[in-house]
Amino acid sequence: MQENNKNSEIKIENQKIQQNKELSIWEALLPVFILIGLLAYNIFAKDGAWLGDYSNQYILLMGGGAAAIIGFLNKTTINKMFAEVWENWKSVFVPILILVLVGALAGTWLISGIIPAMVYYGLQVLSPTIFLPASVIIAAIISIATGSSWTTSATVGIALVGIGSALGIPTGMIAGAVISGAYFGDKMSPLSDTTNLAPAMAGTDLFTHIKYMTFTTVPTILITLVVFTILSFSVNTSGSSDVSTLLNAINNAFNISPWLFVVPLVVIALILLKTKPLVALGTGIVLAAIFAVIFQSEVLVKLSDSHFESIFNAILSDTQVETDNERLTELFSSGGIKGMLWTILLIVCAMVFGGIMDAIGALAKITNVLLEMAKSIFGLFFSTVASCIGLNIVASDQYLALVIPGKMFKKAFDDRGLAPENLSRTLEDSGTVTSVLIPWNTCGAYQSGVLGVGVGEYFIYAIFNWLSPFMTLIFAAFRIKIRQLAKK
Repeated sequence: MQENNKNSEIKIENQKIQQNKELSIWEALLPVFILIGLLAYNIFAKDGAWLGDYSNQYILLMGGGAAAIIGFLNKTTINKMFAEVWENWKSVFVPILILVLVGALAGTWLISGIIPAMVYYGLQVLSPTIFLPASVIIAAIISIATGSSWTTSATVGIALVGIGSALGIPTGMIAGAVISGAYFGDKMSPLSDTTNLAPAMAGTDLFTHIKYMTFTTVPTILITLVVFTILSFSVNTSGSSDVSTLLNAINNAFNISPWLFVVPLVVIALILLKTKPLVALGTGIVLAAIFAVIFQSEVLVKLSDSHFESIFNAILSDTQVETDNERLTELFSSGGIKGMLWTILLIVCAMVFGGIMDAIGALAKITNVLLEMAKSIFGLFFSTVASCIGLNIVASDQYLALVIPGKMFKKAFDDRGLAPENLSRTLEDSGTVTSVLIPWNTCGAYQSGVLGVGVGEYFIYAIFNWLSPFMTLIFAAFRIKIRQLAKK
């Protein structure tokens, strides 16, 4: 889920989809082929360093430039392109602010001892043999309660990655478990904006939508838990003796106290009370700074000459707390707001590409062609899934991956005598959950930035996310729980 205020959600829901009869399907797809080709070249031929640290950002701008040229040739004005890009930028303004605050939160929660305390107590409670399935369940519970996969990752997700890393579990597995649980909870929570948006687009009510989603979502999460349980027994972890060494190293570096959990509990309570995310995260930063002075005075002195300077540096830039253990020293580091700049720039550039593609009518053209190809009921479901995933790739935005197919396919489902909950479920099974699997999508960029794990590392382990579209297609192929409209 992207954290947005209600006004921006309504604006996106009512967004006009740009049409361009002058544009052919091959012209609409050409910028996509260029984008994917350049990204593949950067990854496989240049090992991600073709254009320096910001290769992906430059490539997205190149794709946007190619789309703009095609738009000029098909009578789309530059003013229209700028207008759509501006609308996209406005839609991600709040998520970008959240990323800034999450960077500051990570820095202050480190120097205050909150993250080390989570790791310290987590190492004693979470056994390596149950860690991965437990992470799925913990993330799912928090996400259902808060309605936000983003908040889940920024709080318990960071802690779980820290605990699992200390146990020697690959970070890709941990991030995959956290994301799987977080997106299950996001889908099933009535507090989630995407869970409210999908039925609004399809024309059904919220609780019918949630009930109908359980048919595909519950089997998917159960399969995910089974796979992570098997993985837990196959992973070589550090063992209990090494855990004892890790606990001593944390104790030597920080003043560990259960009182440190007051800060994350306050943040979660504020979110449950429907406080705006910016306010909740800002409160977490201020409280963590105060707790740093109270509990970690020695740590602050080691980092800088003054407490204020240590806190300010932790908020803005790189901070690392030295411990007796090399693995923990690497773990107890944060990039602050500076560490989020790469992710923020990726989102900004992705919105340029997506905005121009929308302005020239490419998004509507691609979706219309998919709709025309849907000759059977299974074909209709397949085209919807393909449209949602395609828009997550091209538009780089989770909301547009729900809104555009929802508008385009609503009448087609109705004409085939299919109840609207079929469409709303398919939108969530393919639009909501796959957004996190695209590195330049706002969700993929956010999760990889917050958890510190690249999309390529966690992709295969985000089992719930990539399995969900297959599950909805299996149900469609075998006509399982495909509800028909009541005959008039």
